[in-house]
Amino acid sequence: MQFRSTRSHDTLVSFKEAVLHCLPPDGGLYVPASVMDMRRFFLYMDSDTNYPELVSTIAPLLLQGELNPYSAARVTESAFDFEPELQQLDERFSILTLYNGPTGIFKDFGIAFLAAVLEELIKNNGRAMVLSASRGDTGPSMAAAFKNRQGITSVILYPSGPIRGLDPDTFVPNGGNIIPIQIRGTFDDCQRLVCETINDRPFAERYGVTSANAINIGRLLPQALYYLYAFIKIKKILNGDLIFSVPSGNFGNLIAGLYAWKFGMPVNGFIAAMNANNAFGDYIQGKTFLPHSLINTTSPALDVTMPSNYERLASFYEEAPAIMRNIVYPASVGDAVTRRVMEQVWKKYNVLLNPHNAVAFAAAEQLLPSLDPSGHVVVLATGHPAKESRIIKETTGQEVEIPRRLSMLHNKTDPIALIDPQLDAVEGAIAGGFASCSV
Repeated sequence: MQFRSTRSHDTLVSFKEAVLHCLPPDGGLYVPASVMDMRRFFLYMDSDTNYPELVSTIAPLLLQGELNPYSAARVTESAFDFEPELQQLDERFSILTLYNGPTGIFKDFGIAFLAAVLEELIKNNGRAMVLSASRGDTGPSMAAAFKNRQGITSVILYPSGPIRGLDPDTFVPNGGNIIPIQIRGTFDDCQRLVCETINDRPFAERYGVTSANAINIGRLLPQALYYLYAFIKIKKILNGDLIFSVPSGNFGNLIAGLYAWKFGMPVNGFIAAMNANNAFGDYIQGKTFLPHSLINTTSPALDVTMPSNYERLASFYEEAPAIMRNIVYPASVGDAVTRRVMEQVWKKYNVLLNPHNAVAFAAAEQLLPSLDPSGHVVVLATGHPAKESRIIKETTGQEVEIPRRLSMLHNKTDPIALIDPQLDAVEGAIAGGFASCSV
């Protein structure tokens, strides 16, 4: 598979180049230049197929010439000692649990694959420095995935505020390969500095700079695989349309689903489930995209007004606007409805949903009657209930048991450096930390 920029069809690059360089020189984002139909490879799979089997089968097809079946098997074994879980609630709804990874968020899947495949791609004579922006749960997921990866240093930029969930034993001064740096600024500053550092080509080439944020296609593309996993688990019980309801903030998860559709997955629609910020609602319905002021909600991971994957979604619409408007359906859900659905799902199904997952469930209830009353919706559950235990207790009265693997995520961590939101400050901190890295 080759990749092109969202801003140009002229230059094609390999998966390795797209992963290692992360951003095209023209400032766009990498997307697949073409997608092969893989139905003949996954339609034969059934509910007995586990996730590693699916990944090791599909990955060599996606990355022909760069991953052979043996290297794909190594990547899969290295990345995944966890897998999604599909729970059918009734004839109308199922939940795809994506929080079974080490840090309890769906991002564990894409980041774990990226870390393993990056190690495979550079194992003979390369090195990489993975520079990423984080707030909340993303940093621990990155630290867990890149811990002890040979030839790789993970530098994580945090905005002002507490940093939680990192193990100081993995930090570079202690012999590890993780460098947490705090920026005197916002998350937007962190994202901007990641892009500026990657686009400083001499510096980026010197240190092998790439990123584990969703701007890297190597993190986004593997998320399509859990959609295929859900399909092979649910296909035998389907009588009507298959629809996925996706909590949507930066829209990476929705785009991954659209890639799965392009691979040949039989699906009838995707619900772009947004909270009150409703970032892309008008755009999906054919209107001009206009960012607006941020609204703080009970589903903060979806509090986005300028989604980082805007250009990737726009590229889908540019290719086939009529098709896209008949397969992606926007829905906006307010806080009151989110809380009501959290309570109802607990009472009806004995299932605890965090607010982000409840937004997707509420959007599915809202739209299914108009799409196909006999259809079946797979709701993506992207975060563990333990991460929003307070609001779950307030809404349902239920205490959330915190798994042991997630308990340390509450621990506060000090950064290695605290710097101003300026490119030279970031590069100086990186140069000092990277020089002392033992890998």
